[in-house]
Amino acid sequence: MSESSNSSENVQQKPSGDNNKPSKKVLIVAFMTIFLDLLGFGIIIPIQPFYAKSLGATATVVTLLGASYSVMQFFFSPFWGGLSDKVGRRPIILFSIVISAIGHFMFAMASGLTTLFLARMLAGFGNANIGTAQAIIADVTTAENRSTGMALIGVAFGLGFLFGPAVGGYLGGISPSMPFWVAGGLSVANWFFAWFFLKETKTADSTHKARPIFDVEVFKRSKKYLNVSAVLWITLIYTTAFALMEQAIALYIEHVWITDTTLSMDARIEAAGWKTANYLVLVGVTAIVVQGGLVRPLTKKFGEVWMARVGIGLVVVAIAGIPLLGDTGSFGLFCVTAIVMAFGTGLLNPAKSALISRGAPDDEQGAVLGLNQSFSAMGRVLGPVFSGMLFEWFVGAPFFSAAGLLLIASVVAMKLRPPETPTVPSVR
Repeated sequence: MSESSNSSENVQQKPSGDNNKPSKKVLIVAFMTIFLDLLGFGIIIPIQPFYAKSLGATATVVTLLGASYSVMQFFFSPFWGGLSDKVGRRPIILFSIVISAIGHFMFAMASGLTTLFLARMLAGFGNANIGTAQAIIADVTTAENRSTGMALIGVAFGLGFLFGPAVGGYLGGISPSMPFWVAGGLSVANWFFAWFFLKETKTADSTHKARPIFDVEVFKRSKKYLNVSAVLWITLIYTTAFALMEQAIALYIEHVWITDTTLSMDARIEAAGWKTANYLVLVGVTAIVVQGGLVRPLTKKFGEVWMARVGIGLVVVAIAGIPLLGDTGSFGLFCVTAIVMAFGTGLLNPAKSALISRGAPDDEQGAVLGLNQSFSAMGRVLGPVFSGMLFEWFVGAPFFSAAGLLLIASVVAMKLRPPETPTVPSVR
């Protein structure tokens, strides 16, 4: 798909000399690629559990369906990234978007659970291209402005998860399969956008070796760096706990608030999907406010270690409060947990990124931050595997289990030490 003329464009887009500003056009294209990917993913979140249940899935199968998507991302993010080093970024982005679209359309047309799993795994395989989009940003930025470029990824994630669930809840009211058709349509739009506007940013290199899924050597070296090992374990525990909650929250909302047994399946999907969307939108709005307006002043005053510890504590309180406030039957009171949880994650996530970046040496920034993503991917696999089984045993079990795991993370956080000089982390 890449044209031969792209090799000359590589040189033009690389920042050099006194021009330390990245190509705005390329950054916008990378941002839109990630945003449209995440918007499509967010649209599916409120409806997927109930859509799967309508085809006979138990709570365990519902959460395993979520895990199947993350498993594919865990294994194939390095695959797409390594392949993009060999053949260029543009063909990988274009091809992976096509795969994502096929996965979404398959899900919309599925008539059985086997097809649902195949479709979700296919979409996860395609959407494992985020690492390639990150590589595009790295291609067109210098070391001085790379963190600013990478911050766009965090913004794209936040906006995708903010607008996606709201749109998905509305579309689910029209038809249970409508969110998946729209997600596929967004992938098609994403492909056309990339085809017309994304230029190649890297010369193909057939001798380049792909990065391993989990770099053991980097992990061994990370133990020598200030705070890095502790943050890696916090990432694994936190992401596992958060995935336990995330996969069960829609099922819990349905269990507590959608109790009318006379409702048709479509009506139950609409009602449960809309309440779930409202909850997730509240999380997204609060997180954007915290990361956009509070992270910098709090970091200047208290530092990253304080932010990480307080962030974990707030998430513990929020997740443990889900079944406790849910028992009151008040959805408004229940939504307080969304605000507290988003406030905690808004403090914790940028603090973790900053502590890792400041602890690792300059020549291992990318490798160590990539290792942190591998730990996060492990958590997104482990959490969903157990979430459904715990929910079937006791509806509050996924949340109390997640809170317990986070208490372990808070103990690990006590090992964190302030870096020598305070800095303000970029929001990621």
